[in-house]
Amino acid sequence: MKPTELLRSEHRVIEQMLSVLERLCRWPEDQSFPEADADQTIAFFRQFADRCHHGKEEGLLFPAMERKGFPHESGPIGVMLYEHEMGRSHVRGMAEALQRLRSGEAEARAAFGQHARAYIDLLREHIYKEDNILFTMAEQALSPQDQQELLQQFQHAEQTGMEPGEHERWVQTAQQLAQKYGVATVAQTVPTSSSCCGSQDR
Repeated sequence: MKPTELLRSEHRVIEQMLSVLERLCRWPEDQSFPEADADQTIAFFRQFADRCHHGKEEGLLFPAMERKGFPHESGPIGVMLYEHEMGRSHVRGMAEALQRLRSGEAEARAAFGQHARAYIDLLREHIYKEDNILFTMAEQALSPQDQQELLQQFQHAEQTGMEPGEHERWVQTAQQLAQKYGVATVAQTVPTSSSCCGSQDR
């Protein structure tokens, strides 16, 4: 397996959870908002999408591409890094709005929806660009040996930076929430031995 294939497979799980988040945005105004599920969804995006998935890209893939001549501050890598930061800002906004909602601020529900919809739009477009542009560039620039070494680095980072079974638990969470909210689930194609990255603090 190529490291970019692994990242693409994780994208499918992330897309599944974006659809769950979309369902939460459409929750009827006259019904109590499912705060516990929103909490789990936010935690998924922080831990699986950002710390595990984006962490592999920022800590390992992008530096490998930079060694092949891709600039860090501009070009496709610069755009991806900027969008990662935008995504983190929207996730923080969702978490803050949810906390305000718990405190009784009814208008916080609208703020949650605004951040959620912006995050959904951002990440779907971001994933498209990575799948169809950035990863193709990486596959062309990195030799087979480079790619094998990168895959091994992914595995090492998970073994040293994640709790045993943490990756699988987040995939299971994505499956459970997808089933609960009527979202089509993806096949369990994300490998379990080289899936997540180190413990970056977001």
